[in-house]
Amino acid sequence: MDFLTAAYPWIKALHIISVISWMAGMFYLPRLYVYHVDAPVGSAQSETFKVMERKLLRFIINPAMIATFIFGGLLLAVPGLIDWKHDGWVHGKLTLVLVMAGFHGFLSRWRKDFAADRNKRSARFYRQMNEIPTVLMILIVILVVVKPF
Repeated sequence: MDFLTAAYPWIKALHIISVISWMAGMFYLPRLYVYHVDAPVGSAQSETFKVMERKLLRFIINPAMIATFIFGGLLLAVPGLIDWKHDGWVHGKLTLVLVMAGFHGFLSRWRKDFAADRNKRSARFYRQMNEIPTVLMILIVILVVVKPF
């Protein structure tokens, strides 16, 4: 545990870097879906979107989420950092992070639909879904910074 305390600034920095990377992908992938909807099935444009979506998810979003969970878990293990009985904000934050991970799962499922040319959703749907990560991020940051309860 002394290691975690000594490494705290590095763990925190890596956690923030991971979160920024995860969120960048979470903002961008639904936007790609908005544009992909209008690309004719089988077109070069549609095939390009498929590659972009797969690579964004596989090489940026998934690893960034895993790193976010690893470094966030290490932060939670730093002795004295969290008072689990009195720091209600951390429970709210963890709940919202799990919701974000669930949304990540939906993005993955929708990518598979596009990859198989079986998307049934509209560009409007994906524009609306594009707002979910933003709202979750705002709430998470407020909980961490303001610690309202």
